[in-house]
Amino acid sequence: MSPTATKQATSARTRKKTVSTRAEAGRAETGRAEPAAKSHSPGSSLVDFINLQWQREYGNLDLSNFLLAVYFMRLGTLVELAFDKMCQERWGISGSDMRVLLALRRSGHPYAKRPTDLYRSLLVTSGAITKKIDRLASLGMVERQSDPCHGGGSIVLLTRKGLDVVEKAIVKLAEESSIAPAMAHFTEAERASGTEFCLRTLALMEELNTPAIEDTENIAPKSRTKATRRPSSNSR
Repeated sequence: MSPTATKQATSARTRKKTVSTRAEAGRAETGRAEPAAKSHSPGSSLVDFINLQWQREYGNLDLSNFLLAVYFMRLGTLVELAFDKMCQERWGISGSDMRVLLALRRSGHPYAKRPTDLYRSLLVTSGAITKKIDRLASLGMVERQSDPCHGGGSIVLLTRKGLDVVEKAIVKLAEESSIAPAMAHFTEAERASGTEFCLRTLALMEELNTPAIEDTENIAPKSRTKATRRPSSNSR
């Protein structure tokens, strides 16, 4: 190839590379990207793009804790969606209602808990747990009984039907967990480290935040009572 031809070929490759680079920059600025084949390599995710966006906008800040919280929330959302879909399709109840059955089952025979114990362990409000118990009771999966250890109180028990449903769910979750395909990309040591990290983080977060959740339960009734005592317009 002559020197002139070589120079022309080099210039063409340079122009092509410049156009490609500018296109990449334009897509990054506008947030639009051309459709591309999904990568199945570990660590490749839309959340990587979210990470890059935040780092670009606030590169002067340490966003590590903020981004880790984003990762946790996104993982939780993906797992919850898959879990809820399975529960709806197989047993006609939501994933959040299934967690009530799971909480009762793991307590051991006679598979009973106080409503207070349920909403504390599931990190929901007392009003939310009441609605869940009502739904499950209407389906014959749980029943309320008077609490022999607390006069005037009640306990929630798994019925035979509820026990059958939750036993099948546990086997299904063990054999076909929604996270199993992702976990196949990790070594046993990596999974063990990840489990330890999650457990330690959860323990610290629950220690710091559970009292706040209980305080909300105690404050809410007072707020509602105060609201009902407001004078009506006729009394002014």
